[in-house]
Amino acid sequence: MVSVGVIPSRYASTRFPGKPLAKIAGRPLLEHVILGAQKSKKLSEILVATDHEEIAALAKKAGARVVMTDPNLPTGTDRVWAALQGAGLTNVDVAVNIQGDEPLIQAEPLDALVQAFDGRPQVDMATLGREMDLSTPEGLQALEAVTTAKIVLDEADRALYFSRFAIPFSRVRPRTASDALKTSGSQEIRVPKAVLKHVGIYAYRPRFLERFCAAPPCELELFEGLEQLRALSLGAEIHVVRTHHESWGVDTPEDVEKIEKMLNRRS
Repeated sequence: MVSVGVIPSRYASTRFPGKPLAKIAGRPLLEHVILGAQKSKKLSEILVATDHEEIAALAKKAGARVVMTDPNLPTGTDRVWAALQGAGLTNVDVAVNIQGDEPLIQAEPLDALVQAFDGRPQVDMATLGREMDLSTPEGLQALEAVTTAKIVLDEADRALYFSRFAIPFSRVRPRTASDALKTSGSQEIRVPKAVLKHVGIYAYRPRFLERFCAAPPCELELFEGLEQLRALSLGAEIHVVRTHHESWGVDTPEDVEKIEKMLNRRS
């Protein structure tokens, strides 16, 4: 199975212009992402999709293949598809969309996403989900926070729905992460199985990615502000990989110090 990773990286950013070039612990942000992705054992190549020459030069120096993309593309997902086209890689088995502003990315979750397609020819997309410890205030806050997307799953860990709201709704507040919320006969419904915190890294079959990018945003996507709902509305089967990986992105200059502290702790 041939799989590639694509890192969308654009210069323009409302809150942090030039973000990919910003230094974090002595290295440009994008370099951290490339080096993390290059440790993957499942990805045969790392592409950087960018619209800026300085970012392109940095990516080449770090060992990534660069594809120049249209600066007017609306989303990172569109840049991933454009990069596959530009590199002549639309016939690969899996393409992983690696967020260009997450310098703490590791190989393990990337490899797990690729592995999700192995032996599952019906899977169109894969993404990550993390259990929320509902026995803690932080876990309950994440469940209820509209800034955190949640995933509801079926018994085979296929996504049923994504929402910013606390789903599934229960009339009984959870006591611990593994306590049953409700008992129906002998069957228990447990929060960790029903709902996960969404970790926004995606992998796609290129044939579905092409279809996704050609489709307009759907109504649910516009209401929730979650583009993965477009995939569900198109009938995609999205496999959710359970992970301990947490997503830590750089959105503003103030995030740099936080990420540097995390890198120091990891070192």
